[in-house]
Amino acid sequence: MKIGMSPDTAAAPVAADKPAAAATATTAALTAAAAGTANVAGAKKAPEASAKIELSSTATALLAGVPEDGSFDAQKVGRITQAITEGKFTVNAEAIADKLIANAQEVLSRAQRH
Repeated sequence: MKIGMSPDTAAAPVAADKPAAAATATTAALTAAAAGTANVAGAKKAPEASAKIELSSTATALLAGVPEDGSFDAQKVGRITQAITEGKFTVNAEAIADKLIANAQEVLSRAQRH
């Protein structure tokens, strides 16, 4: 598992074939749609879909943003967001390292079973 990028490696653009203005307008339109607002200043209306799709119940639940098992804690997210905004959020590097190692061990043990 690789964490971070080498400073020698340049990041590839996500949508190299789209003009920057179109990408910005699309991003603004999607942001406005997600926020439930009307047209944001300068945002263009999103193009109509060229294909119809039907999402599974699992995908629909994921897009709804709240898992059915109650594992999402909106208050905790709010506290963390506020701490980041105020510059008071501290990262526990030891806890992150421990969890990364545990995750790597789990992945390796699964690979060895197969």
